[in-house]
Amino acid sequence: MSVEGKVVVITGASSGIGCATAKLLAGHGAFVVLGARNEKALGAITEEIIAAGGKAGFQRTDVRLRQDLEALVAFAVKCGGKLDAMINNAGIGPISRFDALRVEDWDAMIDVNLRGTLYGIAAALPIFLRQGSGHIINVVSTAGLKILPTMGVYAATKNAVRTVTEALRQEAGPNLRVTELSPGMVATNFGESITDQAVKEAIGKRLGNIAISPDAVARGIFFALEQPFEVDVGSIVIRPTAQD
Repeated sequence: MSVEGKVVVITGASSGIGCATAKLLAGHGAFVVLGARNEKALGAITEEIIAAGGKAGFQRTDVRLRQDLEALVAFAVKCGGKLDAMINNAGIGPISRFDALRVEDWDAMIDVNLRGTLYGIAAALPIFLRQGSGHIINVVSTAGLKILPTMGVYAATKNAVRTVTEALRQEAGPNLRVTELSPGMVATNFGESITDQAVKEAIGKRLGNIAISPDAVARGIFFALEQPFEVDVGSIVIRPTAQD
């Protein structure tokens, strides 16, 4: 029951949950490979991990591009010699009411939250099948468990990933572990992608009042990863005690 020596790819790793997860896993002996669009932030996080005695690498990655995910996974295998886990964490949430007709935001959420996760799965599966082992962790959201106004498209993308995850788990067989993790309100830069100003202010206030640290979610991911080979943690929900 350890992550020591595991090679783990994390998307959306330049901040929030991805960053916290990278630091936690590296601190327990994993070799983490970070992917995100913010190359400068990735470099700084990687340097911090290495300075603390951990092992890390990074590559600029846009999860909307299948070739970027394939390159990220190939980089991890080249550097670490294998791939133990793929954490599909990249996500955006430019939420709004449907009648605001922010169709471009809908498209962006579909591209990043759903398509990006599918591309991550597609990049990792051939490696896992060749190795005879692997673990896919998809970060979903409690927004898909309790549907609220303004969250329609965002929750739809996350529930689509939830469906993908469960189907993959059933197809996986005895050598592939598959986990979905649903965070609630977490103190991240989630609100930065919101283009509707009124919604952005409301979410910001709500986050400021009850949001939990990304470290709490990172510990959930760590828990799933550290289980023995024959143990598959299928679903985890982590949210503030004050969240409805």
